[in-house]
Amino acid sequence: MSIIQTFINVVLHLDKYLNVIIQNYGIWTYAIVFLIIFCETGLVVTPFLPGDSILFATGALASIGSLNFPTLFITFFIAAVAGDTVNYHIGKNIGNKILEKEDMKYINKEYLEESHKFYQKHGSMTIVLGRFIPIIRTFVPFVAGIGEMSYPKFISYNMLGGFSWVTLMLGGGYFFGGLPFIKDHFSYVVIAIIIISIIPAIVTVIKEKKNGGNKINDVINTES
Repeated sequence: MSIIQTFINVVLHLDKYLNVIIQNYGIWTYAIVFLIIFCETGLVVTPFLPGDSILFATGALASIGSLNFPTLFITFFIAAVAGDTVNYHIGKNIGNKILEKEDMKYINKEYLEESHKFYQKHGSMTIVLGRFIPIIRTFVPFVAGIGEMSYPKFISYNMLGGFSWVTLMLGGGYFFGGLPFIKDHFSYVVIAIIIISIIPAIVTVIKEKKNGGNKINDVINTES
């Protein structure tokens, strides 16, 4: 089985894999999921990590007592805010140097461009709205850092976005994940979450392609 097939299999059956992790690592499970969320939001090279699915799946496991909901909430909130903060500072300090490189092996420039377009359209609220869109949420704080948004403004929107995202996704898993239908069709639920999450990004891309969009190197002029 290829790495991609293995990754897809893990994402679609997160509930089963998380159960195995809980059985083998116990309390260290919180550290593992913290690291996943931190990396997904904090490192522009790991936008593929399944943040939404992790939140929903752990919420479902918390509903049956396998994990502690308050501990999960605090863990994910700190991971989300810390990840975005690190990403912001990376963008602010070395973002322009990264963009100057012609060949960026580990960063998809198209993702950066779409995140920039999303940022141009929604302004500061992108920090909040972007939380709910895979890929976009990884690059938005990086773009905000490049655009030199002031840190006080960034951190306030960062905390609001992190709180909203964790509340909705983790809470959704907790309240609905324990339902028999959801448990029996977890893979389909994960697929639905992914599709619903990326719809706004797809709509934005289509609109931009129709209207013609600026490349990220042309302008990174955001409000400071």
